[in-house]
Amino acid sequence: MAMDRALYQAPQGLEALTSQEPDIEIEIVDPEAVRIKAGGMEIEIEPGEGGDDFGANLAEEMDERQLATLASDLLEDYEADISSRKDWLDTYVKGLKLLGLKYETRTEPWPGACGVYHPLLMESAVKFQSETIMETFPATGPVRARIIGKETVAKREASIRVQEDMNYELTEVMREYRPEHERLLITLCLSGNAFKKIYFDPALERQTAVFIPPEDIIVPYGAMNLESAERVTHRMRKTKNELRMLQVAGFYRDEDLGEPSLVMDDVEKQKAQEQGFSATTDNRYQILEMHVDIDLEGYEDEKDGELTGIALPYIVTIEKSTGTVLAVRRNWLEDDKLKLRRQHFVHYGYIPGFGFYYFGLIHLIGGHANAATSLLRQLVDAGTLSNLPGGLKARGLRIKGDDTPIAPGEFRDVDLPSGAIRDNILPLPYKEPSQTLSMLMDKIVEDGRRFAAVADLKVSDMSAQSPVGTTLAILERVLKVMSAVQARIHYTMKQEFKLLAEIIRDNTPEEYSYEPEVGSRRAKRADYDLVDVIPVSDPNASTMSQRVVQYQAVLQLSQTAPQIYDLPFLHRQMIETLGMRNASKIVPDKTDMKPVDPVSENMNLMNGKPVKAFLYQDHEAHLGVHIAAMKDPKIAAMMGQNPQAQSIMAAAAAHIMEHTAFAYRKEIEKQLGAALPPMMEEGDETEERVLPPEIEVQLSQLAAQAAMKLLQKNTAEAQQQQAAQQQQDPLIQMQQKELQIKEQEVQQKGQLAQAELQRKATKDKMDAAAKADDIRLREDKLKGDQELAGTKLGIEIQRDKEKSAADQEAAGVRLGVDIAKSRAQMAQPPKGANRQ
Repeated sequence: MAMDRALYQAPQGLEALTSQEPDIEIEIVDPEAVRIKAGGMEIEIEPGEGGDDFGANLAEEMDERQLATLASDLLEDYEADISSRKDWLDTYVKGLKLLGLKYETRTEPWPGACGVYHPLLMESAVKFQSETIMETFPATGPVRARIIGKETVAKREASIRVQEDMNYELTEVMREYRPEHERLLITLCLSGNAFKKIYFDPALERQTAVFIPPEDIIVPYGAMNLESAERVTHRMRKTKNELRMLQVAGFYRDEDLGEPSLVMDDVEKQKAQEQGFSATTDNRYQILEMHVDIDLEGYEDEKDGELTGIALPYIVTIEKSTGTVLAVRRNWLEDDKLKLRRQHFVHYGYIPGFGFYYFGLIHLIGGHANAATSLLRQLVDAGTLSNLPGGLKARGLRIKGDDTPIAPGEFRDVDLPSGAIRDNILPLPYKEPSQTLSMLMDKIVEDGRRFAAVADLKVSDMSAQSPVGTTLAILERVLKVMSAVQARIHYTMKQEFKLLAEIIRDNTPEEYSYEPEVGSRRAKRADYDLVDVIPVSDPNASTMSQRVVQYQAVLQLSQTAPQIYDLPFLHRQMIETLGMRNASKIVPDKTDMKPVDPVSENMNLMNGKPVKAFLYQDHEAHLGVHIAAMKDPKIAAMMGQNPQAQSIMAAAAAHIMEHTAFAYRKEIEKQLGAALPPMMEEGDETEERVLPPEIEVQLSQLAAQAAMKLLQKNTAEAQQQQAAQQQQDPLIQMQQKELQIKEQEVQQKGQLAQAELQRKATKDKMDAAAKADDIRLREDKLKGDQELAGTKLGIEIQRDKEKSAADQEAAGVRLGVDIAKSRAQMAQPPKGANRQ
């Protein structure tokens, strides 16, 4: 156990140990450390261990030898960092000379020659600064709040409070913030880099965000960003009184630093010259605040009781001329087990380069500005020589007052050695300013403006009849580069606002210093945990005109299907984009409305104001008043003369349906015998308000049953009401009697028809029986005829068989006779054979 004897008293319990007379061993390790052993307990008291303040100045506890070594090593690294960026500084200094903020008196090629600078570089910077400051810092404030996670009513109110508080801090409390931001923008576009340092100022007892010029932030060669840089040095200038105040406050060590050294670098001298100051000396101390990772002796990193050798982040402050270490402080959060470096700087960039530093207008169009300046001077000098030419004259020629130009209408005496005046004077052949040179300068300037993305948009490219999409495409094409730069600024401002929000949350009281518009004053610190703060600028639209055209496109699209759009919200967004305040009062929001009586609702409808129904109202009464007003003939006559009658009637019909829906909900609840779950407002989707799936299914089934019961009930009531109305009407009664008579007539006709049908059925039965007897007789006759025909057929068949047998027998006899004759003929010899 380690204790700081400057903060704690002697360990309790030593008297009890003394009464038992144990052996006490006291070992003095060094004049500042003591080890006490008593019995089985060991107490070790070491300097700077255990009880020291985490945010204390460790330089107060370190010895001079250690501080001198630390300062020497860090200053050596600082000089190496300065040398590594020398070329970048030279380019920056040369670019500052091209701004033309100070007129150059030239003596070459003659005294009084043109020393004007072309304003290409400064023009581009002023345009960028003017456009960007209005986008990033509007009159309403630069911050807007974004809800983290699901949007709820509580989060929405918290976002309003945080946004109001942050804008109040940046516009009213931190009055230096806007001037510092404007200086940052002009430096950013020229050099390509600008920095801000965000910290809690103990002298002002509030947060602050100061602008740091790019030449005052030094990083090692090879660093790509502030987060991964091995070392970040902030070079500060402080007067003797400012430094003394910090020493008295205990922020710096109380050391005698002597008089400040009168040293200025090239950038500071050039900036002073451009502003018209004599840049020879600076009677301020040069303070180096180095954010560096070091393995500090006596404060090494440990793990499991062993040294790890890991360098930890510290902030070491050194006075450069004397090398005196003023402060050494830890640069990580006390509860951060990883001991990660805390970020106090944000880096604004213009166009990304190949390393840590970004490119600015000096790098992009510095050559164009230099060439344009040279050409402009040549043109002016040519015009001067053409208007006031010089030449040669004879040695003896004398002109009275020849040292002054001849005034208009003046004639002077001339002494001639001989001859005419024109023979004694020979003017040199100076030409008028060259048109080719002028066109070349215009070409270079145009290319520079286009490359810097500050060229003016040609009005001829757009037409009033052009579609909104075409106009938007032209704007995006022209503003593409500036939109990318604005997106980088938006990203860096977001990081800056996060650092500011953390300081505001941790170092301000619980209550607001003013009455918030929504919610409780006691919810300030909790609000910052619910929302995220981001810049009010839009990274997708770099200018107001671009955003207005985008909203016009949406409004034009909404006209095709207005029922699916929230038109009031869309119009409020458009009004806010135009920079007008109190958009919610210009276009009221239904979510902010209060319940009123039905007569007031009718008045609001007639005046074109929005209305809203609420669940707990008497909807039957409201519906009665609204329907009565719609049926009123006087109101109907007046509405017929109103050009807005159609929209008013549509709003009234929608409001009536809103009451009808609430009345339907109450009737369903009556049928259920229980209240339905509370209705969720827009954005109120907390876990407590969203029904679980199984409960929603059961509720749907019960609601279906209740809906059927309500349908039957309403149907029966409608029929009863219709029947009651019919009974009370005499005409309906007469019609009912006539219907009864007609029904009786129809009934009698039905009876007669039924009797006729029975008679016809009996007759049909009798006819069917007679037909059946006739058919049976015919069948018997047919059967007898068939039997007789069969007998006759059998006799004929027998006769045919007998006749056929006789014929066959006779044919056989004839065949035998023929065969016998044939044989006899064959047995007789031929007639010629006997003769031989």
